[in-house]
Amino acid sequence: MSHTFRNWSGTEAATGVEVLRPGSVDELAAAVKAAAEQGKKLKAVGSGHSFTGCAVPEQVMVRLDGLSAITNADQESGRVTVGAGTGLRKLNAGLAAFDLAMANLGDIDKQTISGAISTGTHGTGARLGGIATQIAALDLVTADGSVLHCSPEENADVFNAARVSVGALGVISSITLQTVPAYLLRAQEMPLPLAEVLDGFDQLADGNDHFEFYWFPHTDIALTKRNNRVAAGVGPSPVNAIRGWVDDELLSNRVFELTNRLAMRRPTLVPRINRLASRALSAREYVDASYKVFCSERNVLFRESEYAVPREHVVEVLHRLRRWIDDSGHHFPFPIEVRVAAADDIWLSTASGRDTAYIAIHQYHRLPHDHYFQAFERIVAEYQGRPHWGKLHTLGADDLRARYPYFDDFLAVRDRVDPGRTFSNPYTRKVFGD
Repeated sequence: MSHTFRNWSGTEAATGVEVLRPGSVDELAAAVKAAAEQGKKLKAVGSGHSFTGCAVPEQVMVRLDGLSAITNADQESGRVTVGAGTGLRKLNAGLAAFDLAMANLGDIDKQTISGAISTGTHGTGARLGGIATQIAALDLVTADGSVLHCSPEENADVFNAARVSVGALGVISSITLQTVPAYLLRAQEMPLPLAEVLDGFDQLADGNDHFEFYWFPHTDIALTKRNNRVAAGVGPSPVNAIRGWVDDELLSNRVFELTNRLAMRRPTLVPRINRLASRALSAREYVDASYKVFCSERNVLFRESEYAVPREHVVEVLHRLRRWIDDSGHHFPFPIEVRVAAADDIWLSTASGRDTAYIAIHQYHRLPHDHYFQAFERIVAEYQGRPHWGKLHTLGADDLRARYPYFDDFLAVRDRVDPGRTFSNPYTRKVFGD
């Protein structure tokens, strides 16, 4: 029976694909080997939360729901092994049951753990890396049905490549994470003048465990978010249920959906709408479990492009982007998000080898985005910007090779573990050149 794949945002789809749901690693290995021997293209698919075509299957789609549990947890070392199909929401709740947590997370939890690492998903924190930096080991099913155990000590080159692989090397079956003892975060959210945030960006980024801000185009206001570990003895004081519903559901989702629909019909109202939106979310402070502070619901459909630039250039890039927006004559109702991350050593990580700032731009799904996203891409190109693998961009292999020092090392590993390109699709052929 043929099936249809469609990603969350509606930017990618495939029809007439075969679906496999292995219930064990052995079944997964047999399915991969059979597909390769038959010359079929195979893709593992998680939650479909990427905007790009990185997970779009051409012929065979593997669902990893049968590999979606914590299989081992050592509280003393913090090492936790989990099936690759485990969703981040389920993982966070499972870790909490062992009094453990991830050291850093992104701001949504709808992805699977393997999908999140494969696309380089990250959170924010000047001294912290993305989710893939928290991997201690992983198991990778390759095209010949072998299961490679990869770690810094075993198959180290594959480990360097597979932590962020865009699904191009094989199917990850399990991941061992280095977690930390569960902790509370104090969240402080407040609007500030954009000029104040940009002038003090380094102090804000370095002075908090986790810092990010959202700037509404056509305004002078940024919504800042500071998350910091609490002192010993401080207990949780979560957001009041009514206040949380008003801020996180009513204003951030339902009203935001309505304002975007209004912006679609009356674009000239966008500056006024954004000024109101930037003031609607007033300051608040609360303390809760780390994963509850990191993750929030985002239900308004949109398109997104995100680029990583060397951190020392982020303020300059934002000034240039703001000037383009002001001069463009176009109106953009979605905020621009800015985050930071420490340099890491993962070959295709967007923070590979450099302290990084991330700039993410968005557009409501019913509004055109190409002109905006292309202008953004031209600006960041002058700063060796690296696109998030799961978010919209137009770069190909030649562009990416110039921006990743280990790009050809990655391709060499790919040639070795998947010479027949079992795991390729149009997206990987574009970004890796074959």
